[in-house]
Amino acid sequence: MNLLATLRVAMNALRVNMLRSVLTMLGIIIGVAAVITMLAVGAGAELRIQEQIKSLGSNLMIITAGARTANGVRIGTGATPDLTEDDAVAIAREVSEVEAVAPTYRGSAQVVNGNANWATQVFGITPDYFVVRNWSLEAGRMFEPAELAGAGKVALIGQTVARELFGDNDPMDQTIRIKNVPVTIVGVLSRKGQNMTGNDQDDVIMVPLSTARNRIIGVDPGKQRQVGMIQLKVFDGESMSEAEDKIRALLRQRMRTTEGQPDPITLRNMTEMLQAQEESSRVMAMLLAAVASVSLIVGGIGIMNIMLVSVTERTREIGLRLAVGARSRDILTQFLVEAVTLSVFGGLIGIALGVGGSWLIAEIAGWQTQLSTASIILAVSFSAVVGIFFGFYPARKAASLLPIQALRYE
Repeated sequence: MNLLATLRVAMNALRVNMLRSVLTMLGIIIGVAAVITMLAVGAGAELRIQEQIKSLGSNLMIITAGARTANGVRIGTGATPDLTEDDAVAIAREVSEVEAVAPTYRGSAQVVNGNANWATQVFGITPDYFVVRNWSLEAGRMFEPAELAGAGKVALIGQTVARELFGDNDPMDQTIRIKNVPVTIVGVLSRKGQNMTGNDQDDVIMVPLSTARNRIIGVDPGKQRQVGMIQLKVFDGESMSEAEDKIRALLRQRMRTTEGQPDPITLRNMTEMLQAQEESSRVMAMLLAAVASVSLIVGGIGIMNIMLVSVTERTREIGLRLAVGARSRDILTQFLVEAVTLSVFGGLIGIALGVGGSWLIAEIAGWQTQLSTASIILAVSFSAVVGIFFGFYPARKAASLLPIQALRYE
């Protein structure tokens, strides 16, 4: 009996008990759909983290002033602004692993354009900021040297600020007021999206560092070189940990920190943090997929159970086929094909439900999902293996029946 004829006999047997066949496939359907959906959600989470790494800039480190104790009171990280532009210059000069260093001074402000106003973040920056953050302009130009040195009243605005203040109008060369300081827009930043904490990176205004300190945000007397943070980028291929150790040692020396005292700065390696988060997302996705795959095992047990019932119900039919010349391997193949058919058809339906479920999650919950061919092939292959594994015992039992005993079965 050839395979095609065996398949036809198996399909006829399944069609006779259609409702039972569909109910038997439910475990496989749910399992495959769950595995595909969970893997799509996990892949989407990894993709989003990779986008965040790209938007932050590669090999990024952020330095802020460390915690301090004043009159017995512990002051939080960054509360004492000890960092200066000179520290940034020293890092760029003495730490060879560093490609670019960007001292930054930040504050919040209400920005006004005619009847429109918007509360946003104002960053005082240097040109290296765009190298560190891997950021470019969508329109306009960067700051000129004279504007950087002379606290020029110019600004670059993010996409969100442009939308809130100007709508569909062109913001280029328009004048806005930041804390009642008139500033001319000379450029619009390209879109960045959200960062790892969910904050909108496009909701920002960039001005020269000297402008932020002297005209808009202000600075304490005697701290004209003060900055709030230093962001830096390490060369590709260089050790992030080695660069971090050198920076810590340099700043401890510059801030006269003695042995045994805590670091005067807080240094965050953003790339490593995001990569750790990416690894956690990957592990969680695999864990969820493993839990979902239990449904496939349960579905396989259901297939074995129904196939055993089918063997019992069709014992006389098996005996008759054996009596007229069918071989044991023909019976084995027939029942094995029935089990695999149930599994594969359940897997195909599960694919449709898994793809639909992934789309619904993306549309309704707003989660980013990414379907992959590998996950679909994995789920269907696993369902076929389940069919073979759990269908073999009933098929073997049917094939081992003796014709005379099967014909006498009541």
